[in-house]
Amino acid sequence: MATKMILLNLLTIPLLYFFLRKRKAIAATKLPPQPPGLPLLGNLHQLGSFPHRSLNSLSKQYGPIILLRLGIVAPTVVISTAELAEQVMKTQDLIFANRPPSSMANHLFYNSTDIAFSPYNDYWRMMKKISIVHLLSNRRVQSYKRLRQEEMDLLIAEIHAASAAAEAVNLSKRLRVLTNDIICRVALGRKYSGETRFQEMLDEFRKLLGSFPMADFFPWLGWVDRVIGLEGRARRASKELDELLERVLEEHLSRKKSSNAIGSSKECMDLVDVLLSVKEEHDSNDDADIALGKEHIKALILEMFAAGTDTTFTTLEWGMAELIKHPTVMQKVQREIRDTLRSKQVIEQEDIDRLTYLKATIKETLRLHVPVALLIPRLTMEDTQLQGYDIPAGARIIINAWGIARDPNYWNRPEEFWPDRFLNSNVDFRGQQFQLTPFGAGRRACPGIDFGIAVIECTLVNLL
Repeated sequence: MATKMILLNLLTIPLLYFFLRKRKAIAATKLPPQPPGLPLLGNLHQLGSFPHRSLNSLSKQYGPIILLRLGIVAPTVVISTAELAEQVMKTQDLIFANRPPSSMANHLFYNSTDIAFSPYNDYWRMMKKISIVHLLSNRRVQSYKRLRQEEMDLLIAEIHAASAAAEAVNLSKRLRVLTNDIICRVALGRKYSGETRFQEMLDEFRKLLGSFPMADFFPWLGWVDRVIGLEGRARRASKELDELLERVLEEHLSRKKSSNAIGSSKECMDLVDVLLSVKEEHDSNDDADIALGKEHIKALILEMFAAGTDTTFTTLEWGMAELIKHPTVMQKVQREIRDTLRSKQVIEQEDIDRLTYLKATIKETLRLHVPVALLIPRLTMEDTQLQGYDIPAGARIIINAWGIARDPNYWNRPEEFWPDRFLNSNVDFRGQQFQLTPFGAGRRACPGIDFGIAVIECTLVNLL
């Protein structure tokens, strides 16, 4: 009996010591304020149908930095000020450069081998470099100027024809088709707007990308995604898109083999052509440590549609809607465009650069209607601090770009559409001023800013 008591004490004392130390460590940790939640669910039920609005309300109640429990995964820290956003996306950018795992991104982007959802590693750095240098450089974006104008001319002709016949034009629908057609021609080499199944596939792809799989919040309940059909939908969509992209790649490879050059000029190559050329150079490089496969190319192309179509279309739609609601602003923009361009048939980038009020209108649209209200979550790679609070490694970080862009601490008349605010302001949307970051900032900023803005500027100049 005495021996058993001794053994029990020997086991109990270390356990007590361990738990007391752990409790002391937790007490010493200063975590951000946490709104009360429910067992298991945590704060999931407080997100609502519009998470950016719900999180903004919680931040007003509990402070600019709050900690949420969303299911049983790692804690989520939500930040809602420009100062904290600068800490995450600039000062401590490397610490917050990783991405949390996403089951849906794994399904749709070939195990998250795109740029937006890929973990921060050597592969991501290689793909980001390829995008910046070969796909989305300013020179490459400008090389598609004629293509953008051709699609705009078709839209303008359609509007004229409808006007002559006294018919209404569904501008929202046409703007979506326009952005799809431009991206299809730039990325794949031809349009698919006449193919109904292609449009259905893209619509399903977007819906799935915006879904909330149970596995991401309760890993042990991942089977629910299978039962409700979400996982099956993701697999079917992924398979169909893969078959389409495989055909596109084969067409481009076949065309390349049948001629000595792809197209008449390297500047006119579509993005599949460019990526295949980059892959060929990469494969011939004996010093390359990371493979560049066909699936990686397909992931990048899909990301062009995911990141480029909806954000561009949304900004165009909101921009036109606000101008229609504010006729005085519309007249001011139109007057500037007409006085500057007069009867010019070919609009150069230098002409657009002189349209200061148009640019202010685009900035105001991006401020009031941030295309991605909650920037893609980041993952903390090591223990750190924000505003005196301890942020543990593995925590997810959400930046409420929508809330910051409407914060009265940074903006006069924040709820109004008022482009004049930008006329004597150096605030831009390219990640240098953190009260306006619709495209993110730092290492994980969207590399397609120039491409998206070029489409928006060209479209609005022609429509107005």
